[in-house]
Amino acid sequence: MVEIAFLVTAVVVLVALVMAYRRGRGGGAARGGSGWNRPQPEVGTLHVTGVSPRPAAQGNQYVTITGTISGPSVGGETVYGRFAWDVNQWPSPGDQIPVEYPPGKPQNWQLGHPGARPYFGG
Repeated sequence: MVEIAFLVTAVVVLVALVMAYRRGRGGGAARGGSGWNRPQPEVGTLHVTGVSPRPAAQGNQYVTITGTISGPSVGGETVYGRFAWDVNQWPSPGDQIPVEYPPGKPQNWQLGHPGARPYFGG
């Protein structure tokens, strides 16, 4: 009897893991690959208004960027972020950088720039 209960428990856990794995990958073809509640991100523009000074060192260095995001559902949201950035492509005030963010949540923006990475090692 204990063996049957253990076998049923193992099968239930295996099915739950497979379902969680499929859900994390976008849901497969059965749901069109859209996932459960993942809306498509909106694409907008970050108008850079402030940048930390460019360091003398070469390679990737931290930069803090302040700016205003504008996009389809956002008129002008002031945001800032800290990134690892290649000093040879250092941003400057007035730059227009493409960004992505969840619909209606520009505070969760991500850069779309080749010189940026979220953090060192990322």
